[in-house]
Amino acid sequence: MSAAPALLLLIDETEMARYLKEELLIEGGYPVFHETDVAAAVSAFRNNPFPLIIIKLDMPGTVMGDLIRVFREIDQDCIIIGFLNEADPRMMRDGIKSGVYDFIFKPVNMERLIFLVKKGLELRHIMTLHRQLLNDIQEHNHSLYKQNNILARRIEESTKNMVKLYEDLRSTYMRTIKVLAHTIEAKDKYTRKHSENVASYAAVIAKEMGLSGEELEKLIEACELHDLGKIGVEDVILSKPAGLTPAEWEQIKLHPNTAVEILEPLTFLEDVTKLVKQHHEHYDGSGYPEGRSGDDILLGARIIHLADAYDAMRSARSYRKIPLTKEETVEEIKKNSGKQFDPKVVEAFLRVVDKVDF
Repeated sequence: MSAAPALLLLIDETEMARYLKEELLIEGGYPVFHETDVAAAVSAFRNNPFPLIIIKLDMPGTVMGDLIRVFREIDQDCIIIGFLNEADPRMMRDGIKSGVYDFIFKPVNMERLIFLVKKGLELRHIMTLHRQLLNDIQEHNHSLYKQNNILARRIEESTKNMVKLYEDLRSTYMRTIKVLAHTIEAKDKYTRKHSENVASYAAVIAKEMGLSGEELEKLIEACELHDLGKIGVEDVILSKPAGLTPAEWEQIKLHPNTAVEILEPLTFLEDVTKLVKQHHEHYDGSGYPEGRSGDDILLGARIIHLADAYDAMRSARSYRKIPLTKEETVEEIKKNSGKQFDPKVVEAFLRVVDKVDF
């Protein structure tokens, strides 16, 4: 069993000090270090911070608040029991404000004093543990802060790597799909560079209508992939020089949905896929594959549809060896405004058709 901690007794009355020292040691088992001089007591406390001090608060030539403050500055957790000749309400009130734990008075009740010392030391122990816990928590929090910073940097680096990997994969997929789309076009000498032309025309119209940034980028990608679904159409149908039979025409009308089946697993192309699916819808609802009409058709799809039709009319095809002139094509588009084409898209087209190389 560990020995009881020593107490500091600061009192100017030698006989009272001797009595308290003996009784605290005999009855409570507490060794006591006694001083009658304030400066000597402060020096002793500074060299060996005692857990508990019994101070004569009304010693001549001392200011109670200043005296207590000196000890508190050395050890803010020290327990101070005030000793007064008599119960003085004013001094007790000031003592409590200064941090006095409790008071004893003449004649000293040793049983109560030993009880106060015991409870005071228990409080001191709890305060010490509490402060140690706070310090441990602060150190732990500091360690966590450092670890969190390290983790945050690693997450940031991992995120950058994942973004780069995602962009690389996206780029690889896009190159593969575009190669596939261009391969389909290359099978027919009449449709070579068709998607490239559609993208060029659609971009000019879209900019005229205020599209920009990511929206414009998706539109261009949709143009490059809009005929991807023709991979499911027989070559003899795509290159047939005469008119198509109803059955052949139904097969042609499947190509937007076929493109969706190819592109749908690529979630990063979700918006592009919707544009590809709707690029053959007519403003009056007579198009395919869903018969959408008006604003129920995505604006980008309405723009692609006009650009697609313009390039088709301006190019030679297996079923039409001589393409329409620019003037004839413009008149055809005007005639179908509000029917096949969105009037607003037609207006934008007419504003730019003579300003750029259409």
